[in-house]
Amino acid sequence: VDRTQTSHLPASPHPGPLQQGIRAYYTSITYGRIGFAVLEDRKFKSGCGGGRLPETGTRRDDHINDPAFDVSRADVEGLTLLGPEQLGFIDRWGKDWRGEDMKMAMSQTIFGGMATHHGGNLQRLIADLDSNGWPQSGRNRALTALRRCFAFHLGGDQHLATIVHHGVETWGDAIWSMAVPSIANFYPRMWRPEAVGARRPDGAPTWMGEHKDGFGNHVTVWAATNPGPKTGHQPAELHDKMPGYGIVRLKKSARTITMECWPRHAVPGTDRQYPGWPKTIKQADNYGRVAAGWLPEVVVTGGESPVVQVVDEGTSEVIYTLRMNGARFRPWVFDAAKTYTLRVGPGTYTGQKASAAPDDRTIFAEL
Repeated sequence: VDRTQTSHLPASPHPGPLQQGIRAYYTSITYGRIGFAVLEDRKFKSGCGGGRLPETGTRRDDHINDPAFDVSRADVEGLTLLGPEQLGFIDRWGKDWRGEDMKMAMSQTIFGGMATHHGGNLQRLIADLDSNGWPQSGRNRALTALRRCFAFHLGGDQHLATIVHHGVETWGDAIWSMAVPSIANFYPRMWRPEAVGARRPDGAPTWMGEHKDGFGNHVTVWAATNPGPKTGHQPAELHDKMPGYGIVRLKKSARTITMECWPRHAVPGTDRQYPGWPKTIKQADNYGRVAAGWLPEVVVTGGESPVVQVVDEGTSEVIYTLRMNGARFRPWVFDAAKTYTLRVGPGTYTGQKASAAPDDRTIFAEL
């Protein structure tokens, strides 16, 4: 089954077979100057059975429904989501922009527990360990790796379409994701937390805005195809559970990402999308941390749109890597007290200090 579903992909960088002769399939694809990372967020994820976790309050190891359950206790040390080899792959992929203007990650599902109600009767569930909101530390490591290259994330398998801006330390400091709906959904889910979302648009439902998911992760919810009133389309058993499909359009010239979500019955161009769609974000929105300082503006001569990399000189950590869009770029940083190295195309510029606001300092980079 694994080979049938994945043998069309380029070879994975993972060395050798895994257990039972199964091989890894995570890999990268460059198409139309878009870099795609195909991830495996199931194969390397730790299981939740075997007595690893405290009693969940249900008869299932993967469903937590005890109001007294401290969800932080589910983040057991040593559990993995993507695993160290796959995180290393994302790190290398995020620094390699050969032939690429934008980046997107694709995987089974998004990094959050984006359902509060499950099943045919939409029963309340505190947390679902089958989601990628767990384990929390693994989820945060994945988001931290992806935001360093401003990667948008496309996923599915939530039985609920969503647009979410994810956060690690706080709301909105990481990447955006879209989960597409199921084309034939017979296990509905719904996002309707009891808390009222903060910073949501005027007049928006309370489930929108800034929330914490069932595992305490920061999520800013912009759209969700929650089941509601009857749609009037037959068979109702299919259409009332909000099936459909998603489309993502990446516009390289403007560095924008537009998300679409269509009901199964819709005729594109004549019918409406699900509420909340379409939505357009900027490529730079996928690293949503607030800038604490600004480095000198980069002005390129002899070409345009080189790759820029910002490196913390104290730790040698790559803060982010991004291809410029044109001949001018103002890099930003998240700690104004540190000193940075700027790599612009073939050039390296050390000892760069941050200013509190953009100023007239300039680096002229010859390509």
